[in-house]
Formats: sequence, C-alpha cells, structure tokens
Amino acid sequence: MTMTLQQPCDLAALLPQASVEISSRGHQLDELREHFSADIDVSITFLPGDHYQHNVETAAALRRAGFNPVPHIAAREVGSREALDDFFRRLRGEADVHRILLIAGDLAIAKGPFKSSRDVATSGLIETHGFSRLSLAGHPEGHPYLDTAQTMKSLAAWRDWGKEREIALDIVTQFCFEAAPILNWLGELRIAAIDLPVVIGLAGPASPATLMKFALRCGVGNSIRAVRNQIGRYGRLLTETGPDEVLRGLEAAPKPATSPISGFHLFPFGGLRKSARWLNEQVSLPNAHQNP
Repeated sequence: MTMTLQQPCDLAALLPQASVEISSRGHQLDELREHFSADIDVSITFLPGDHYQHNVETAAALRRAGFNPVPHIAAREVGSREALDDFFRRLRGEADVHRILLIAGDLAIAKGPFKSSRDVATSGLIETHGFSRLSLAGHPEGHPYLDTAQTMKSLAAWRDWGKEREIALDIVTQFCFEAAPILNWLGELRIAAIDLPVVIGLAGPASPATLMKFALRCGVGNSIRAVRNQIGRYGRLLTETGPDEVLRGLEAAPKPATSPISGFHLFPFGGLRKSARWLNEQVSLPNAHQNP
C-alpha cells in the first residue's frame, strides 16, 4: 500500500525525527550514538566498491544501538540474484530491517543482472523477504542521466507497484540549496498524480567549499549558485552554511504546495556532530524559520 500523505502542518515539527546518513563501514557509530537520539531512521550508504556484508554488519550494529537501519540497495553493485537474495535475507534476519532505499548506483556497467532499481523490483525478492517500506531517490533539480518526463512515468509505475503489493513507498530527495527547485518539483509530482510522501534531503552544515564538492559529485543543478554566492560573500570559506534558507523557503510556501512532505533527511557533509548541533538548535527554536 502507498503511504497516506500527511495533512499540511508546521514543517519544523518534522525536524525532531529527521533521519541521517552514515557510511557502510560503520566507523561513525560512536559519533552517531553520542549526538543523535535512538529510534530515528539511519541510512547506510552503498558507494562504488562497497560489499553488502558491510551494509549488513552496520545495519545490525545500528539495530542493537536502538536506531532503525535503512540500507541503500545499489542495483548495479549486486553481482547476482543469489547475492541479492542473501543480502536481503541477512538484512531481515540479522538486523530486522523493514525499510530499504533503492537506487540504481553510480556504476556505468552493472556487475550483475540488475541494471536499474526496477530490475530489483521485478526480481520479486523485496516481497519475498517481507520489507514493508521502500524508499526511492528523487531529484528536484534533475539528474544528468535521467529524462524528467521519463522519471515521472517511472515514479507513477512505482506508485502502482506499491499499491499492488501493499508496500509503503516514499521518495527521499537529493539535497538542494534553495527551496524553489523543491517546490517546483513537488508541483510536477502533483500534476502527474504521484501522491507519494516525500522526505526532503537537507545538506547539513558545512563550509561552502565542502558543499560545492559534494554538489558537483552528486549532480546538484542550478541551486549550486547559492553556494557560489556564499563563496563570493565570505572569501576564505570559513563560514559554515546550513539549510536554514531552504527551510524558510519551504515554510513560506502555501501549505498545499508542501503537503506531500512527510519528513526530512540530513546529509552530514560537515560531520554528524555539526548536523546534530544544527538540528538541536532548530528544534529548540520552533519559530526560527518563519518570516517576520
């Protein structure tokens, strides 16, 4: 089943349950426990060259620590159907994983039979192993290898797939540095009748230089000019930039425009400690993003 869209609400109220992201290597677990409360969702990246064993081990460690592990499944990194079956079996059995985030992966040539996230879906293994929630990647500013119209058709197909299999679907977006691309993209979803909940990705506080590096790596588009403005304004790049302006822009929008937003996800480019500090500051100042 698809998840029911939330009624329009104060977006800041969603911040306390924001999810966060860590490496599959698990070396950030101590820092995560120190700065974030348990019971939140924690995504586990799957970068080129990773082995799913690391994802499983880190997911199990997160579960033991009281967090909800959300492993990334990079389709093109999986070498065989047998490997995917083992990956899923171990995630369920060793880490009690209920939600996964499915991506194609950054490889140009797939290591096995799965060239796209849809190939993973057609394998039937998601249902076989009883995952109850599936997250998809969304790109408000587009993607270098994806056509916008085709992307909307794909999301519509995913919507129907989730309804048929009674698996809850949502979309987790790539980060942006301005609210406008996000709002425009949410409007495109509405026009296409894609009524899936959307988790908005936010770039955690980091220097403009660091943000620029990750933006170029992740293919973030036009809103990168916001970071360039920071570089021009502060010269030596000593000032850390958080996603405050993005939040202000979203909260200033008409409520119907942001009604699909069901939560936030933090990309901790400047480190988990800095992201946690920023998040705690926002939670303690409930009116921080409202326009005067």
